[in-house]
Amino acid sequence: MFRRGTTESRVFLPLVGVLLLLAGFFGGVATDRTGILPGAIVQEPSSVASTFRVFWESWNLVHQQYVDRAAVNDTNMTYGAIAGMLQSLGDTGHTRFLSPNDLRNEEAALSGHFEGIGAEVTMQDGRPTVVAPIPGSPAQQAGLRPGDVIVRVDGRDVAGLSLDAVLNLVRGPSGTSVTLSILHPGEMTVTDITIVRAPITVHSVSWTEVPGTTIAHVLISQFAEKATEELRAALNSAQTANVTGIVLDLRNDPGGLRDEAIGVASQFLREGNVLIEQNAEGKRTNYRVRSGGVALDIPIVVLINEGTASAAEIVAGALQDQRRGTLIGTTTFGTGTVLSTYTLSDGSAVLLGTAEWLTPNGRQIWHQGITPDVQVTLATDVLPLVPDEEATLTAAQLKASQDTQLLRALQELSQK
Repeated sequence: MFRRGTTESRVFLPLVGVLLLLAGFFGGVATDRTGILPGAIVQEPSSVASTFRVFWESWNLVHQQYVDRAAVNDTNMTYGAIAGMLQSLGDTGHTRFLSPNDLRNEEAALSGHFEGIGAEVTMQDGRPTVVAPIPGSPAQQAGLRPGDVIVRVDGRDVAGLSLDAVLNLVRGPSGTSVTLSILHPGEMTVTDITIVRAPITVHSVSWTEVPGTTIAHVLISQFAEKATEELRAALNSAQTANVTGIVLDLRNDPGGLRDEAIGVASQFLREGNVLIEQNAEGKRTNYRVRSGGVALDIPIVVLINEGTASAAEIVAGALQDQRRGTLIGTTTFGTGTVLSTYTLSDGSAVLLGTAEWLTPNGRQIWHQGITPDVQVTLATDVLPLVPDEEATLTAAQLKASQDTQLLRALQELSQK
């Protein structure tokens, strides 16, 4: 599966380019999971008859004239038309259409359980590049490494394909295999790696004590179910180890459940709002900090980048507004709608933005993102360090790494 985001109510993940090679995909912060389509119209409204005339003209032309007869599929064309209609609204990566299979994958993703190879991938310099295999996953066991470039999938050249297109080639059910032709970092020869897909459990939170320091690097990779529970456990373990500061890493986090975003932010905040939701009429609803946070006083620095989206932006915005920690990195993706899920008659669904969310100070994030307090960019060929990889490094190797954002965060905390 490739990862996108959802917040529950949902903050659905936008297409930020950071994906998990699992069986399906999922989205960002959501509000309502209605399961129904209220007031469904099963006949063409008379008010749009003239507008829809060109649609049916085009539909008939395809049926009558298109050269590849085998490609003419009414369901695919209908789904494509709905998807195009929703894309025209401009709520990129959030408001969208899901086929019945996509909807099942979306719901499964929120539980943190998938089928696939288990590797996080991003697009760098136009090439699908492995960020990191999930620990214990088929991808890791088969030898997939951070920085690997995917050249071919089952013999098909992926040059020029979008990340979504690569997803469609790699994903598949448990027990089936896929062969990836990989270019390892620093090598000139392509290596074929065959991976058998399997059930994958993805944890939202991982952490390590940074080599040579007393600082914890806590990575939240998604806001799926139990993200708050996993974070509390990580923070308690870190503080038992007597760490003196925390780097909260939200880079390339596509989002997840809104309730988990509130729970995560509440581990660091004593009071106030985590976010504000505003509907189409301008009515605002405040979502307050929950009591019982376990890291209310320890110094923190938050890492963000253009892949930080949805629920992750809620947390970053709340911590920034309350001046809880310095934000370092680059401006976030800029998702800001709360999604309601409307199931259609054939089991497909429309995820529709029915409200937008604001930071506690009322800042709009939609199309703007969260701007860091300290701007630090990574070179385009550098992948962020993750705790599992970092734990294998010496202090000297870490210092020599090119993750300038993490190194700046460590410097910031050492000054505190």
